[in-house]
Amino acid sequence: MTSGIKWTIDPAHSEIGFQVRHLMIANVKGTFKKFDSSIYSNANDFAIIEIDVWIDVASIDTGEAKRDTHLKSAEFFDINKHKQINFTSSYMTKPINGKSEMWGELTMIGITKNVKLDVVQSDIITDPWNNERAAFTITGKIKRSDWDLSWNQALEAGGVLVSDEVSIHCEVQLIKEKEIELRKELEPAPQKITTF
Repeated sequence: MTSGIKWTIDPAHSEIGFQVRHLMIANVKGTFKKFDSSIYSNANDFAIIEIDVWIDVASIDTGEAKRDTHLKSAEFFDINKHKQINFTSSYMTKPINGKSEMWGELTMIGITKNVKLDVVQSDIITDPWNNERAAFTITGKIKRSDWDLSWNQALEAGGVLVSDEVSIHCEVQLIKEKEIELRKELEPAPQKITTF
């Protein structure tokens, strides 16, 4: 891809979320409040797309301060050593009826694994401020133990406190920028996350 379109995430209308089973009976949801990205497509149909996303791990929010502090500790994300989660796309199927599959590399606590995500794309619209927008719902499932995020506690009645499986659910709105020349490889991730 030698030229294309740059897209910017609208943070006010986007969410990067996850869900795990708690006590084997209920779901606990969380989000990351700060993230940044580098996104390019060859055309509005997103048949060819390059995505690099950086997430500020310290911005994790599950609605419970003590749980968030535990998740930031060395027993989980260890934010003193690993400040970012990174996702870099490698391939995305051509959308059929707005649905496609995306493969990429997900890096957490210094460990990189390949993942597959399901993508549902909306039609591109022009908003009241004359910006072209596209919206995506992105879902998938991973096992946190694949990234050595294996902390848990056994329950007396059987089972464990927190499930190994993590459900990913993201709602993303992109705003189209002007067409620009693309490099064959994305630029390195910035040292600091942009504050929105």
